Amino acid sequence: DEGSVARGPSVKMGYFAQHAMELLDGERTVFQTLEDNFPQAGQAPLRALAGCFGFSGDEIEKKCRVLSGGEKARLVMALMLFDPPNLLVLDEPTNHLDITTKQMLIEALSQYEGTMLFVSHDRHFLAALSNRVLELTPDGIHTYGGGYTEYVARTGQEAPGLRS
Repeated sequence: DEGSVARGPSVKMGYFAQHAMELLDGERTVFQTLEDNFPQAGQAPLRALAGCFGFSGDEIEKKCRVLSGGEKARLVMALMLFDPPNLLVLDEPTNHLDITTKQMLIEALSQYEGTMLFVSHDRHFLAALSNRVLELTPDGIHTYGGGYTEYVARTGQEAPGLRS
């Protein structure tokens, strides 16, 4: 609820908020959204970026207002990763994603070479990507080395929420 953060001068942060999709302009197309955010990039790199995030062919001409929740999340992720940050902060990144898209996100993030800080109730996502768990309690912060699976083994507790 309070505190401060000191970010180093070489840290370039990308932030994926669980409600980031609400910031998309519903009247703009997928391609227009990419162009608006990266006006110096040519059409070819933006089309390639769109394709990497599952927007191929006529799908890049869809207006953002008709995109599903998962498509919106993929577009926001594409915007964030076109010029990759070295620190990703992800707040419930698997919300609104179908199983296929969730797996695509896990695979993409497993190749990411920077630092990630994420919050999720998705146990599969936690088990696949975490290598340290910070448990926030009324008594303070407890750090667990290893990933989510090791956290569960040591504490006997699972994260509340989704079982997927």
